[in-house]
Amino acid sequence: MTETAPTPTHAVRLGALRGALARLGLDGLLVPRGDAFLGEYVPPSAERLAWLTGFTGSAGLALVLADRAILFVDGRYTTQAEREADPALWTLRHLIEQPPAEMLKTLPAGLRLGYDPWLHTEAAIARLAAAGAEMVALATNPLDAVWADRPAPPAGPAIPHPIAFAGVESGAKREAAAAELRSANQAAAVLADPHSVAWLLNLRGGDLAHTPLVLAQALLAAYGSVT
Repeated sequence: MTETAPTPTHAVRLGALRGALARLGLDGLLVPRGDAFLGEYVPPSAERLAWLTGFTGSAGLALVLADRAILFVDGRYTTQAEREADPALWTLRHLIEQPPAEMLKTLPAGLRLGYDPWLHTEAAIARLAAAGAEMVALATNPLDAVWADRPAPPAGPAIPHPIAFAGVESGAKREAAAAELRSANQAAAVLADPHSVAWLLNLRGGDLAHTPLVLAQALLAAYGSVT
């Protein structure tokens, strides 16, 4: 009989992450709920916040420092976070009323905080930098390195959405959008939101539970082609 290795506790996971940060010369790491598509819903492979903290709500942010760990959630999830995140490990703060940037102002200036640039908006990082932290964009996510049993990213097929439901052919949509680009003298547009890609290309998929999306980003050229 083969024995299954025990699942690491959240304390072990937090300790492993802190060890990785120390080896990188970082004072802390930001761990958001979102994925590289910045959506509210994420696949299991992007549930980094839940894996680290135990909190399974759809919005939140963790700040892991060497001597403390803070979990920011909004008012919808206060009770849930209290129930799911170990209070011996995590200090809870209100994401809106006690935002991370305000908390950083109470810490020593110049902390080197790592972040995965795929998981944050430019504006959010700018607010934290303005609070006095040195924001360090990381080439790889150190949390992923210590998440040994991380699920594989979704790899389901992209399925054509029938014209009976889409209403307009993809080619017509692409040409209309490309005409807008040409009139604005723009060479291309980046489509960062999978919803936009789904609409433009008449595609559906199963990369997220209960949401028929293909997790994709695209580049629409001014002559109508899409990469």
